[in-house]
Amino acid sequence: MSPRLQDELKQTRPWASLYEEAALNIARTAAVLEHTLAQTLKPHGITPTQYNVLRILRGAGGDGLCRNEVGERLIRPVPDVTRLLDRMEEQGLIDRRRSDTDRRFVTTCITPQGVALLEQLDGPILRFHQSCLAHLAEDQLAVLIEILETARDGC
Repeated sequence: MSPRLQDELKQTRPWASLYEEAALNIARTAAVLEHTLAQTLKPHGITPTQYNVLRILRGAGGDGLCRNEVGERLIRPVPDVTRLLDRMEEQGLIDRRRSDTDRRFVTTCITPQGVALLEQLDGPILRFHQSCLAHLAEDQLAVLIEILETARDGC
């Protein structure tokens, strides 16, 4: 069994409330999962946010998405989607095209190189998710998902 968050953080005083303890447990768990994901992606030269963008664009298909749509779909919002996309375009993972009818509208698409990288990562990422959560039964995972979705409704 994992240590309680209070012990893990060497917290000597009790939490101010059960709400605080729950919120901090969610934050700590998310941080641990994201750090582990970052370590999985590091050898491939991308961050969890870049991985998220690639998955979003692969799911969008050949039509791609505008910058705002990409930003709205991110798991963890970032303040400057344009700069994120600039870096990914420099890496050859995405391509941006201006509309012929409205030059202000720019569509972002995943490149064949980006698709190839995702295909290379599909197995390792599946194993990452399984290794982090394999100790939970399927019914526990379903309850966890429901609880987290309900918790987000409060925000």
